[in-house]
Amino acid sequence: MGGFFGVVSEKDCTDDVFYGTDYHSHLGTMRGGMAIKGPDGIDRAIHDITSAQFRSKFEEDLARMSGNSGIGVISDFDDQPLIIGSHLGRYAIVTVGVINNLDGIVREVFRNRSGHFSEMAWGEVSPTEVVAMLINQEDSFSAGLRRAQESIQGSCSVLLLTEKGIYASRDRLGRTPVAIGRKEGAFAVTFETCAFPNLEYRFEKELGPGEVVLLTEDGYETVKEPGGMMRICAFLWVYYGFPASNYEGVNVEDARNRCGECLARRDDVEVDMVAGVPDSGTGHAVGYANYSGIPYRRPFVKYTPTWPRSFMPQKQEMRDLVARMKLIPIRELINGKRLLFCEDSIVRGTQLKDTVKRLFDSGASEIHMRPACPPLVFGCRYLNFSRSRSVMDLAGRKAIQELEGDNESIPGAYLDPDSAEYTAMLASIRKRLGLTTLAYQRLEDLVEAIGLPGEKLCTYCFDGTE
Repeated sequence: MGGFFGVVSEKDCTDDVFYGTDYHSHLGTMRGGMAIKGPDGIDRAIHDITSAQFRSKFEEDLARMSGNSGIGVISDFDDQPLIIGSHLGRYAIVTVGVINNLDGIVREVFRNRSGHFSEMAWGEVSPTEVVAMLINQEDSFSAGLRRAQESIQGSCSVLLLTEKGIYASRDRLGRTPVAIGRKEGAFAVTFETCAFPNLEYRFEKELGPGEVVLLTEDGYETVKEPGGMMRICAFLWVYYGFPASNYEGVNVEDARNRCGECLARRDDVEVDMVAGVPDSGTGHAVGYANYSGIPYRRPFVKYTPTWPRSFMPQKQEMRDLVARMKLIPIRELINGKRLLFCEDSIVRGTQLKDTVKRLFDSGASEIHMRPACPPLVFGCRYLNFSRSRSVMDLAGRKAIQELEGDNESIPGAYLDPDSAEYTAMLASIRKRLGLTTLAYQRLEDLVEAIGLPGEKLCTYCFDGTE
């Protein structure tokens, strides 16, 4: 994943860009960067954030940076922002998304002998540089961003820091959010609206799918109208969106509470307490507990001062270690108790299996798991929110493979929660994880909890619908 934040202001905007970008740290794990445009041009800084927080890396950079416009990014893949010199002028660019036809675009450039790309450390081409190349083929930034949107298969939202101001472009089908805020003398653009309140920005508008907007210190104007089709990622509300953020007018925490209510509405299990797997399962668990009347407790607490997020390290062994060390069981709340946990999702199930074993080792008599979304059986093709290298790593796909043999195709019955095949798939996952019971959210309930029309949501990872 990744996220970005940009500001155009009458005054120096460096601190706003810095803190606004920091509010996206939950979205990316590799690089953090800023570019500030001052009287002498664009000043840039990029740092590795794999083992330290974004906020801890920029102390020396902030002392020298100053300017009235700037952009920042948390990246899960490549070094950003890039500084580009072109016939359109010198500009900085950041991107968020996944370009599925990246290799095809690069081959076309080489075939036409129309450009070149610098390789990243591991021998791959920077997708952000490829987007810049597409933009530079046109006579204006707005036309270039339109060309990029039309050329890219997947998703790609973009910020450009230029002499005129900041161009903000939401991906063609609006799979990722982009919002504008304002305060006296300044305008900001963000992925996460939770970055606005503490910086005193008020939400102004959300860009539509494929919309391109130019922000200046005087205001903003749409330079490319939005398209009519939207496929915003449903997993924003389930897992990786921040609880204080809103997308398409729907708050994340509020939607997670409703997810929990939907789970409880279909459940009749008898337990002693409801808990959330920290932290993303908490909102779902609160909703479940409030609807069911079963007490909410915290039999696991999360130690955050020194242990980072479990999905940050690149090696699975290290991710498992982080996941284990940061969650501390409270035996007094576990021993002899029937526990129901709400979780955002089950991806591979690797860490969850260890968590379940630790709970039983601490004396739990029963452990019931209620994921807030349907089984993940298709790998995300648009946002790269999972570390799984293969779709066959997914717990749901492993279960199907176990039942069907080596055939990688998915009989449609496994997507129907009322079918015998679906029941068998859940039984396989439940057994592998060591759970007492397992019941997933139904897709129609997830859509209801989010509150948007189903046709506006991307649910590909659940049902394979493009």
